[in-house]
Amino acid sequence: MDELHFAALGGDCELFAVDAEPGRLREAETWIHRMHDRLTRFDAASELSRLNAAAGRWEPVSAELEALLRRALAAWEESGGLVHVAVLPALVAAGYGGDFDLGPTPVAAPPGPLPPLPALLEVRPAAARVTAGAAVDLGGIAKGWLADRLVERLGPNSLANLAGDFYARGPGTTGEGWPVGFGGTTVLLRDLGAATSGVTKRRWGAGPHHLIDPRTGRPAAGDLSEVSVLARSGADAEVYAKAALLLGAAAAPAWLAPRSLGWDLVPAEGAAGTRSVTRS
Repeated sequence: MDELHFAALGGDCELFAVDAEPGRLREAETWIHRMHDRLTRFDAASELSRLNAAAGRWEPVSAELEALLRRALAAWEESGGLVHVAVLPALVAAGYGGDFDLGPTPVAAPPGPLPPLPALLEVRPAAARVTAGAAVDLGGIAKGWLADRLVERLGPNSLANLAGDFYARGPGTTGEGWPVGFGGTTVLLRDLGAATSGVTKRRWGAGPHHLIDPRTGRPAAGDLSEVSVLARSGADAEVYAKAALLLGAAAAPAWLAPRSLGWDLVPAEGAAGTRSVTRS
C-alpha cells in the first residue's frame, strides 16, 4: 500500500492506495493544491473570487467549478435550504473575513435570513452568475466533493481524507474495508463517505464560530456541537452532517434515517441529552 500525508484545505490530508500506479499519489496531491488555489475565497485571483467579484454578470467557469456549483444547488434543495453556499457576507459579518489563522476580522451586523440559493446563484454550461450583493463560499462541500473525485484518480482500492472529509473506495488492505475513526470507535468503509461538521474547532475562544445558519444569517446556536455522518459519497456525508447539525438533536435522527448509513451526534456544552451514535 502507498500512502501520502500533506497539509491542504485548512487541515491535514491523507491519501492511501493499493496497487496504485507509480507517482499517482503525488499527482493527486498536486491536483488538490491546484483545486485549492482555484476554489479558495482568500485569494482575489482564484476562480471562485473572480466569480464573486463579477456578481451580477455571467462569468466563465471551469468544468470543475460548474460541477461543484451544481452540487451546491442540489445540496440546498435536498437539505431544505439548510446547506447554503451563499453565506460569505454572513461569514464576513461574523468576523470570518480572512484566513482563520490570522484571527477575527471586524464584526458587523448580520445580513439576516438568506434568500433561497437559486435566487442568488445560477449555473449554465461553462458559466455561472452570482446575484449582485451575494457571494459564495464553497467551504466544506468542496472537501467532500474533492475526496470523491480523488479516489477516481487514485484507483479502485483507495482512500482520501481531506481535512476530515473521507471517501473510501474498494476493500482496503484486508478485504473488509478501510478503517476510519467514527463515533469513538473504528468502522470499515467500502465505497462510502464520511464527514464531520462542528462548531468547536473553527472559532476564536468563546467568540462566534464559522458555521452560519441560513435561517438567521448568524452563527448556528443549536444544541449539537458536532455531527459525523456516513453516506454513499463524501459530498453527501458533508451535506448531511451540516444539515443535521442545524436541525438539532430532536429532528436530526429522523431526517438522517432515510439518507445516512450512520451518524454520531455530540451535544453542545450545557445542552440536554447524551452522545447518540447510530450505525447501520
